Amino acid sequence: MMKDSNLRSFVKGVSWRLVGSIDTFLLGWMIFDNIESASKIAVLELATKILLYFLHERIWNVIPLGRKKDGTVAAWRSVIKSLSYRLFASLDTALLSFLVTGKVVGAFTLSGFELISKLILYYFHERLWSKIKWGRIYEEDPTAKQKSYSQAK
Repeated sequence: MMKDSNLRSFVKGVSWRLVGSIDTFLLGWMIFDNIESASKIAVLELATKILLYFLHERIWNVIPLGRKKDGTVAAWRSVIKSLSYRLFASLDTALLSFLVTGKVVGAFTLSGFELISKLILYYFHERLWSKIKWGRIYEEDPTAKQKSYSQAK
């Protein structure tokens, strides 16, 4: 079995947040036509989204679906993780955007555009990290010992 260390989850969260904050800033600037509002939204997201991402990673760490015995991860697992994270992250973006600008339509417009841009970016971020072995913990499957012992009898 394979799991990710807490440090790996944290570093992944920071690297994702850098990509995500740049995307949020650019989209916010285009939608609100205000560099100050876009900056505030992106900065606020640094705190909220790193926490959300870390918690999301830790939850997915206990879900074995899509993890292969050789330590690799199936592409469909990355798709499902992308969708589940995006749900919570989009709600966070809408709330923060509304709090900063007071514009409901603009907040949901930004959140809507992020559904598309972030799903694509997150998928590729996940695929890149699936190639990085650092921070992976490989544990022996306890049933494998039992199976090999009972087969040896």
